[in-house]
Amino acid sequence: MLTRKSVATVLSSALTASLLLAAPVLATDPVDDGVAPSHQHGGDEGHLSGTRAWGKIELIDVVELYDAADLGPGLIADVGVDSTGNYAYLANWGFPDCAGPESGGINSPDAGIYVVDISGIGDPTQPNFEPTEVNFIPTPQDTRPGEGVQSEAITTKFFSGEILAFNHEACGKNYKGGFSLWDVSNPLKPKRLATGVGDRTVNGSPRQISDANETHSVFIWDAGDRAYLVAQDEWESADVDIFDITNPRHPVLVSEVDLDAYGVAQPELDLTSSFLHDMVVKEINGEFIMLLSYWDGGYALLNVTDPANPVFLGDTEYAAIDPLLLEMTGTALTPEGNAHQAEFTIDNRFIIGTDEDFAPFRVVVGGTEGTFNATPGTDVPAIDEETSVTGDAAYVGLACNGSPLPTAETTGATIAIVQRGTCTFTEKVTNVQAAGYEAGVVFNSVAGCDARVTMLVEGDIPFVFVGRTSGLTLLGVENPTCASAAPALGTVVQDVTLSAVFDGWGYVHLFDAATLADLDQYAIPEAMDPAYATGYGDLSVHEVAVDPQDASLAYLSYYSGGLRAVQIQCSDPADTSTCELVEVGGYLDPEGNNFWGVETFVGDDGFTYILASDRDSGLWIFRDP
Repeated sequence: MLTRKSVATVLSSALTASLLLAAPVLATDPVDDGVAPSHQHGGDEGHLSGTRAWGKIELIDVVELYDAADLGPGLIADVGVDSTGNYAYLANWGFPDCAGPESGGINSPDAGIYVVDISGIGDPTQPNFEPTEVNFIPTPQDTRPGEGVQSEAITTKFFSGEILAFNHEACGKNYKGGFSLWDVSNPLKPKRLATGVGDRTVNGSPRQISDANETHSVFIWDAGDRAYLVAQDEWESADVDIFDITNPRHPVLVSEVDLDAYGVAQPELDLTSSFLHDMVVKEINGEFIMLLSYWDGGYALLNVTDPANPVFLGDTEYAAIDPLLLEMTGTALTPEGNAHQAEFTIDNRFIIGTDEDFAPFRVVVGGTEGTFNATPGTDVPAIDEETSVTGDAAYVGLACNGSPLPTAETTGATIAIVQRGTCTFTEKVTNVQAAGYEAGVVFNSVAGCDARVTMLVEGDIPFVFVGRTSGLTLLGVENPTCASAAPALGTVVQDVTLSAVFDGWGYVHLFDAATLADLDQYAIPEAMDPAYATGYGDLSVHEVAVDPQDASLAYLSYYSGGLRAVQIQCSDPADTSTCELVEVGGYLDPEGNNFWGVETFVGDDGFTYILASDRDSGLWIFRDP
């Protein structure tokens, strides 16, 4: 997931293992004890077995992009298509440290945008057309495009033509954030309009790094005589940044919005990691409406007809009990949130949203005072479906070098409960292990309170992180607040368990666009089956693209689950509450796929074409037959 924001944990002591709260996304953290960088997208272990195409999906062609196979899995990110359907743009996500092997020819040593000629796809006059990679647009050193790749026709008094916009995720020592705009009216000779543009403040204060804030996604739209871009800002709470790009060579920031100010989060469900992830803008009945995927806040609407003064219209709500998990597994758990990306159907009657989740198990710490969500450290033995730790637990303080630390022999405990602060997590786990404990639970500092972060830690015993009030409650402190003190050093609590509970992968929602009611949910069967939790790749949904001709159809990039086509079917067409999502087609290669992005366009032959970006190979082109 995304960087920047932590996840608060608000738990009741009466919470039981049958009603566990959702695990957080990963988050950066300003303290010096080491917090893992976030990883939006999942791993590369295994693949789901393929069955080729079925139903309303037909494979047309595959373009294997330069370097994709040679430089290892996960190189390719999002896909976009220009307004004419003639060119596709795919993000070379590069390498997290920007230190990938150098490549010659048309490719950048770091990252950039592949340009693929698809002009003959769907053209009856070119039956032998072969889509071809024809160019590469490099990003500045130490920046990566990922989620936000979009091409749009713009006409203003300053510019008329096709603009390609893409995000900048910073990496490496030179750090470059913001976004870029390129004139791709001639994709063979693209012209840079602006690069590294973005907000350079954090909550009103200038940043120490003199560069634009990192962004995860962007979207542009033509509003008549003016044009605009919205960028997700990873560094501040007002993370909806709207720019006037009427003159695309000189974008101007015109407004910043924090949707949490409108109460979109649901802290009572532990859905407090509420921030912008992705957005689209569509003209509906003469108004420009922005649809925002706001992670744990759900899906929200802003009226941006006046982009300098956006108007909040409403947001969706997650149910108290995850409805699809309950339906498909019989397990009652709270939802995980993770609103990732969404689109309006062509008739604007529905919204289809995708919740992305790479953790089919949530780690929990259970004791006599309740059961609490935990986030595992990075490089320590995992708590998973096959590994748990049970025993008495003792409070051992900071567990830093030189600080008092009761040993396991002294306390008779199996698990150490540790307070965050002063030293690194690795120092803490090293000392806890040396003191004879088999596992450790770190609870947050007063400053961090109930935020849960992913610890950057190396050790040989399981080491997990919980919010402060969760840790204090576990230790027997009655009705703790963030300012409450820890109990006496050496305090022992009985019968504590670190375990993992299956809660499925990410899935899809169908919403009524007028009422924002959650009408139905869809997942591939394997995503809700514990037998497919490991060894089959990532079985989370990623993105949705609606059919540009059929208001009932949409297409899903489902990572290792392949490409899926779903249809909105209603027993009573006049009543949206009777509508549901039904799978009507798909594609999964026998050797497996790993689809990230999906886009649609109409060919000259009148068919709907679907473009999907495979993280490990390149551009896959499909048709609705």
